[in-house]
Amino acid sequence: MPHTRRDHAVVLGASMAGLLAARVLSESFDRVTVVERDALPADAEHRRGVPQSRHVHVLLARGASILEDLFPGFVAEAEAAGAQTTDALGQVRLLLSGQRLLQTDIGLRSVLCGRPLLESLVRARVRALDGVSFLERHDVIGLTATPDGRRVTGARIHADGREQETTLEADLVLDATGRASRAPVWLHQLGHGRPTVDKVQVNLAYATRTYRLPQGAMGKDQLILNNATPANQRAAVLAEQEHGLARLTLAGMLGDRPPLEPKAFDAFAASLHFPDIFEAIRDAEPLDDPVGFQYPANVRHRYERMRSFPDGFLVLGDAVSAFNPVYGQGMTSAAMQAEAMRAVLAGHAGPAGHDAPLALPHDKPLTWRRYFQAIAKAVNPPWQISAGGDLAFPDVRGRRTPAIRMINAYLPKVHAAAAHDVDMAVAFIRVGSLVDRPESLLRPGMVFRALRRP
Repeated sequence: MPHTRRDHAVVLGASMAGLLAARVLSESFDRVTVVERDALPADAEHRRGVPQSRHVHVLLARGASILEDLFPGFVAEAEAAGAQTTDALGQVRLLLSGQRLLQTDIGLRSVLCGRPLLESLVRARVRALDGVSFLERHDVIGLTATPDGRRVTGARIHADGREQETTLEADLVLDATGRASRAPVWLHQLGHGRPTVDKVQVNLAYATRTYRLPQGAMGKDQLILNNATPANQRAAVLAEQEHGLARLTLAGMLGDRPPLEPKAFDAFAASLHFPDIFEAIRDAEPLDDPVGFQYPANVRHRYERMRSFPDGFLVLGDAVSAFNPVYGQGMTSAAMQAEAMRAVLAGHAGPAGHDAPLALPHDKPLTWRRYFQAIAKAVNPPWQISAGGDLAFPDVRGRRTPAIRMINAYLPKVHAAAAHDVDMAVAFIRVGSLVDRPESLLRPGMVFRALRRP
């Protein structure tokens, strides 16, 4: 590492974003303390701080590649623990815009398993790192800073059930507390104001049930995705999970809620545009009752546009941007942001003329904006896919730029072409897997292939 190691970093939150941040910061700090409100389970168990963990989760190919880089051998370890890996197009049945996309093996591997299993594997790897420790059952009260508010010096915390607070002094505090992050409030209290917020109001509701499917119920496929369209605002994903189980997540846009009563849940599945998912579960053995969750809006905090920001404080993960979970991008986005932070800390990211390592306290002046510009660049592709895609629904509230309107008119043509043109299908899923940027679908050759078909 070309930059000077520092003493202590504090990471707020031990979900996927916090764990990946701790892994990256361990390369630059002698000590990393992860503060978590929950008591962390030793095994793959659900916990209060991840209420969405009972629903289908997918680690997209880009996310799997990043985790493999951060934790060599991780994918094989996940498979040994029961997770499934699948070819992102060869074994994934995509039913999009009323079209069945062609399938072919493309060598991009996604990981299918429950969130508790994946998180437990990452947590075990992070626990094994030198200098990393966990402070469980502690809540964060706020930050400590210099009198002028220009530098964060630590975090104020208190143990669960105790009123007395303590202070963790740190060279860097990183907020990875997710959608409930209080970073905008803290920044305002320090005199920096709040970031502007982009919001796309989807009023999404979804419900999930676990099954044991009959042999061959999904054919050769391991995941079936039926997306929502303006004509049918219901979506679903059925995916193989660990230990031979399968989970079905049904979703409804704009207040259309999948029912939690089992027979009504089945009827909702039968109402999808394509019958594939209902036919796969019709004779399956249910292992639990449906459980629901609500997701009001895609939210993106524009920290990169702030006029000032304190040294010694960063934000990452859902605390920066949270996406419609139907697209399956959350964990991969966190991994992409961690990768971007790693590049910035190593001095390999940022605009021309700003290639110096990220300055930390006692170093040269912090170019904090360079960090958030790198994070914004990592967030842009999933935000364009999810928030932009949701704006195709006329009743979804959000800002529709001319570019978004053009893309939303163009994508159904891409799906229609991908139902007959395997190269279009490959190009689309490489974007959907966050391997290629969305702009790749706008290359002249791709546009010609999409528009030549009625």
